[in-house]
Amino acid sequence: MAKKKSILHKEIIDDVAIITLDAPGEKVNKLNEQLIDEFSALLDDLESNNDVTGAVLLSGKENNFIAGADIEMFKSRDTADELADLSRTGHEILLRVENFSKPIVVGIHGSCMGGGTELALACHYRIVSDHSDTKIGLPEVKLGLLPGMGGTQRLPRLIGIQKALPYLLTGKNMYSRQARRTGFADEVVHRHALKDAGMNAVHKLSETSVSHPDKRSMAEKLLEGNPLTRKIIFSQARKKTQGKTKGNYPAPFKIIDSVEYGYKHGFEKGIRHESKLFGELAVTPESRALVQLFFAMNEAKKNPLEDKKKDINKIGVLGAGLMGAGIAQVSIEDGFHVWLKDQTMEQAVKGEAGIDDDLQQKVDKKIISSFEKDEQMSRIHPTTSYKNFDQIGLVIEAVFEDLDLKQSIVKEVESNSSDETIFASNTSSLPISDIGAKADRPELILGMHYFSPVQKMPLMEIIKTDKTSDWVVATAYDVGLRQGKTVIVVNDGPGFYTTRILAPFINEALLMLEEGVSVEQLDKAMKQFGFPVGPVALLDEVGIDVGAHVAGVLSDTFEARGAKTSKKADELEEHGYKGRKNKKGFYTYEDDKKKDVNQEIYQYFGGQKRKKFKEIEIQQRLSLVMVNEAVHCLADDILKNPADGDLGAILGLGFPPFLGGPFRYIDREGADAIVERMQILQTELGDRFKPADLLKDHADSQTTFYD
Repeated sequence: MAKKKSILHKEIIDDVAIITLDAPGEKVNKLNEQLIDEFSALLDDLESNNDVTGAVLLSGKENNFIAGADIEMFKSRDTADELADLSRTGHEILLRVENFSKPIVVGIHGSCMGGGTELALACHYRIVSDHSDTKIGLPEVKLGLLPGMGGTQRLPRLIGIQKALPYLLTGKNMYSRQARRTGFADEVVHRHALKDAGMNAVHKLSETSVSHPDKRSMAEKLLEGNPLTRKIIFSQARKKTQGKTKGNYPAPFKIIDSVEYGYKHGFEKGIRHESKLFGELAVTPESRALVQLFFAMNEAKKNPLEDKKKDINKIGVLGAGLMGAGIAQVSIEDGFHVWLKDQTMEQAVKGEAGIDDDLQQKVDKKIISSFEKDEQMSRIHPTTSYKNFDQIGLVIEAVFEDLDLKQSIVKEVESNSSDETIFASNTSSLPISDIGAKADRPELILGMHYFSPVQKMPLMEIIKTDKTSDWVVATAYDVGLRQGKTVIVVNDGPGFYTTRILAPFINEALLMLEEGVSVEQLDKAMKQFGFPVGPVALLDEVGIDVGAHVAGVLSDTFEARGAKTSKKADELEEHGYKGRKNKKGFYTYEDDKKKDVNQEIYQYFGGQKRKKFKEIEIQQRLSLVMVNEAVHCLADDILKNPADGDLGAILGLGFPPFLGGPFRYIDREGADAIVERMQILQTELGDRFKPADLLKDHADSQTTFYD
């Protein structure tokens, strides 16, 4: 067997060892068993070399220090004890770093996540680049885990409990200026000055011990310095976490337990307890589902048609409203030039101004610099004409959901662009084949379905017709990846995948409102189930008018199966209800913020006297129609595979991540159990709960959707 190429590379400059991490053949560095073994041998070498004063750790990657622990290590370990041992192995090496007799300085540029951050915490001095690409984090909570290499012990001791908990409990990023402000970073320098600053730090540390300034406020010091007031901090953290997670995710509570245990019993016992909790969490069904989701997202980062893509750097966006401006913004952030077209220059400039405001907020939060903002804004070109569109590789329309309008825009774009300009529709429900029915070049037409707000929602759904060329799909996929999206590709049909499974979910909510459930109970029950927002609040956000349009597109499909469909969205739209956009919906709005339930809306649902339903009935009725429709989509060849279905439901619609998506959920519960629940509901409520044939096949054969 060929010897593995080294990850660590050592160079001695003066009396300082410059250690460069550069995993061969990989885009990013990961903390894996090979790196741990090499690092252990390196420490042995540094310890015995009297000519070396200390070491500086740097990365050989362009924009990455360490992306985190290699999650592949989990695949070969099944039990809590085995996974706790993995954590203990990490502790051993980082304790060696922390207690090393010579100073070890780390220079961080780019992404520093998970185990990379824990390595940095164990080093004696941390220098961070001032670049916007530099992001530091402990995102283990997003995998249903806790930081298992000392993160729950070292970070609170370095920056304070109250500053550390938000990073530990949410996995959010810490940027360069935050790293300096919290005390995580001892220095912040230009990326190209990291090595020199690191060498200077080694020399400084070898001559005298350097203390890390305590940057906590006086109030933070008082609260954290007393066991009684610390207890209040942890109690409040648990209360807040319960409110946010509804108790569906065990990891945040274990993180709080781990931090608190370390403060009560000391650092050494704290790290041992951290390993124990890590092992316990790693075998929970919630963590298993989140890790599987992580693998699926990583797989989706690989363009399956990479060799067929064409490089483009100019995009046209038609429609400068919220969606169009959002698409433009995520494009300019990766270097695309965007022609933002609308009917009037006033509308186009308004869209541009919205992007400017959003980027200014990033400047204010120190996420990007003013120069970077100006550089990005220079790539937007507001326009009212098709001038220069013959040099644009991709045009994305984000106009109103009207088939005639979209067909006319296809003709306009074809008349004003090149023979290889891709036309993409951001429609949420209209079949792409209908939009391209009158096109001269239907092979260049596809759907690129973004989700609102585009800047925050991670999914992009590509819809291809039987005429769409492979290179067109490949190029759109590449654009989506560059825009920072997780991309799925589905086949054409009314509603495609995401809108098609959302429609019965919203329909069931409206039917339950007709039966007498209250808006409050409906939304609360589904948030408790694990959705980020309830179905009624979601309908207000999406727009009641949009909901009515989608229902119109899909009602024939559902009614052909004998499903009962609500007509209430149509009725509400006729009476001027559109939701948040016109501050007239199921909720009241004040200063663009959602307030209370709009009691007037009950006049369309039988009056203000409401009935109490069992929470489990609400949850089962709404979740099962969505899950069942996902199976129909797989059977109808809208979906290529269950993994895309799970990604689409979670990242596009907020299906509870800890359940793994519709198909993982079926596998977890058992197809026979799901069929049984649906058949009971079918008997009580009608054929909209008739289990999909493919679901019954899996129940009868006792098989799963995943191997």
